[in-house]
Amino acid sequence: MSKKKGKVEEKVMFGKPKNNVTIGLVGLPNVGKSSTFNLLGKLQVPAENYPFCTIDPSVTSVIVPDERFDHLVEMWKPKSEVQAVLAVTDIAGLVKGAAEGKGLGNEFLSNISAVDAIFHVVRKFPGKKVEHVEGDIDPTRDLAIIRTELQKKDTERVKGALEAEQKKIRSRKPNKEEEMKLGALQKVIDCLAAGQDIRFGDWLSKEVAYLNQFNFLTAKPVVYLVNIGMKAFKEGKGPGKKITKWVEENTPGEPIIGYSAKYEQAYAKLDPEKQAKLVKKGVGSVIPQIIWAGYRALNLIHFFTTGKDEVRAWSIRKGKKAPQAAGVIHGDFEKHFIKADCYNFEALKECGSEAAVKAAGKLRGQGKEYVVADGDIILFHHNAGGAGKKK
Repeated sequence: MSKKKGKVEEKVMFGKPKNNVTIGLVGLPNVGKSSTFNLLGKLQVPAENYPFCTIDPSVTSVIVPDERFDHLVEMWKPKSEVQAVLAVTDIAGLVKGAAEGKGLGNEFLSNISAVDAIFHVVRKFPGKKVEHVEGDIDPTRDLAIIRTELQKKDTERVKGALEAEQKKIRSRKPNKEEEMKLGALQKVIDCLAAGQDIRFGDWLSKEVAYLNQFNFLTAKPVVYLVNIGMKAFKEGKGPGKKITKWVEENTPGEPIIGYSAKYEQAYAKLDPEKQAKLVKKGVGSVIPQIIWAGYRALNLIHFFTTGKDEVRAWSIRKGKKAPQAAGVIHGDFEKHFIKADCYNFEALKECGSEAAVKAAGKLRGQGKEYVVADGDIILFHHNAGGAGKKK
């Protein structure tokens, strides 16, 4: 956190995730990435047992489950239902030396640059039939390999950016904005040189706004997915102390989820009744938890628009104001924002209907400074293309 004029500035997150959010599945070859991708999107992509079988990234849209959306659909019975989704990209396996181009590394690293966040898949499951690119199973070593390659690529990118910025100035004295840019780039270099991922640095909002254009790999939030064996999962075993300690020491606070791709494959084939029994035993599917972990890693929330024509869930970063929420729907709505008629889902749940919410005085007109809350149901008023239109 940074102080300025007696005020404390909250930690600023990198990136500008919009309503269409993309998360990349990253890891060494043969750790279960493509199998996990198939489970997430129920879309078959090559998942054979050999390195680099996934050369071109595959993308699928994964629904973000939300019981509030289901409730609104049941209430409104609209002609159209549009749920919030994550676009998940299956990125081919990285190897040691990827930053120098090994194993088609440069191409794969550029694919990571295009996503908003990372699902880092690491292998803990046993089995000689599935070869390991490093020869044996060592999860913390594998975690370190990927992290090192991402840091190397960021170092290469930021040094190039700093050199380009310095050439613009040449022999003259930089102005305030140029000083900020040079300082921010040098801070990135210092951060990486200390072995720290960029997202854990101490950044000002103006620095983040400038640095976002470079799409640094280690600026992206990470969710660690530890692919354990089926037997271990059934026994309730998780990622383990060693992996948990590594994450706490290197990327503190980031989520770690233990799952078994093999178990999930078997679970998906069962009928709902059998699945329900397994859920009661505490061994249901972890896929919904994985999806939400990716969503929350980006600090995203849902707001809803409702009506007989359409019920829709929209994604926005926590802390954004009403005009920015309107802009998620259409850029002109933000520019020509008038007000937002708003109430929260919890009020609807408590009152039972929109009419009852209004009668209870819980539907309020909000202005430009209103900070959108998770679960808000909003009707935007704007004058884009004319006077007093609504959405």
